[in-house]
Amino acid sequence: TLTVTSANHWMTAWLGLELNMISILPVIAKQKHPRSTEAATKYFLTQATASALMLFASTINAWQTGSWNIMQLNNKLSCILMIAALAMKMGAAPTHFWLPEVMQGTTLATALLITTWQKIAPITLLYMISNHTEPTITLFIGLLSILVGGWGGFNQTQLRKMMAYSSIAHLGWTMTVISIVPNIALTNIIIYMIMSAPFFMLLMTTASKTLQTMTMTWTHTPTTTIILMLLLLSMAGLPPLTGFTPKLLILDNLVAHKLTLTATTMALLSLLSLTFYLRTTYLLTSTAPPTTTQSTTTWRLKPHQNQVTALLTPIALFNITILPALLT
Repeated sequence: TLTVTSANHWMTAWLGLELNMISILPVIAKQKHPRSTEAATKYFLTQATASALMLFASTINAWQTGSWNIMQLNNKLSCILMIAALAMKMGAAPTHFWLPEVMQGTTLATALLITTWQKIAPITLLYMISNHTEPTITLFIGLLSILVGGWGGFNQTQLRKMMAYSSIAHLGWTMTVISIVPNIALTNIIIYMIMSAPFFMLLMTTASKTLQTMTMTWTHTPTTTIILMLLLLSMAGLPPLTGFTPKLLILDNLVAHKLTLTATTMALLSLLSLTFYLRTTYLLTSTAPPTTTQSTTTWRLKPHQNQVTALLTPIALFNITILPALLT
């Protein structure tokens, strides 16, 4: 990842992405289970295809312009192909199909890695070529990702798959604004990472993989349940929680660039995501689980993970104080 973020040459960036992909494959296939092997295979095939497309795009650009510099992606065709390749690497719609499957086949820790750290390299490259990107294409990918992310998460009972669709929806918000105001796109993806990290860590701590096991947290650790609820609402983008800040900034900038219809569509499509966040929140806090404190506990709290969670949770929830500074 660091090789990609510090690269200036397309070949160096490609090499960094390849090393990154090869390194995470054994992490995904760590469990001795056919499902994790399948997840690793799917991940490898999609990432390899995206890498090949990326190499093809950069070669066309070098052939036409004579430059391998990342910032000088002047050829229109290579720019379109590069956006497609990077969208595939991140898991943005319409090339999102691998993400829920891969996340469902791995552990919660690896799923956290795929939704946060693995997004850094492609997002950095998108940020670097944002001057040359075609706004129409990024807006289309963004809107489609928000729609797919909202619709796909609707009937999910598996938390990893639900978080995968949530990741697709958040990527959509980033993609819509990347060619208009790239700084805000970067802010959005960073805030999403800050929000999803403590959520996954708390799921690891409570060993919750489905909505059913998640409802049992209330009887054992009420504090965890409240934090999970707030994190879900923050991801949904409800004020005054952190998740609201980037959404407001993105909509504000889209309206400022006379894209009011796009902004309205995005706001309406985000209601799809809000539906499944609220459903999870309702199951988590408002339903009495059929378990008592005397029953056999399905898990025990592991205190060693709580330091990072304790650090990230306040940032993920109460970041609204920096809003005036961002708006000016």
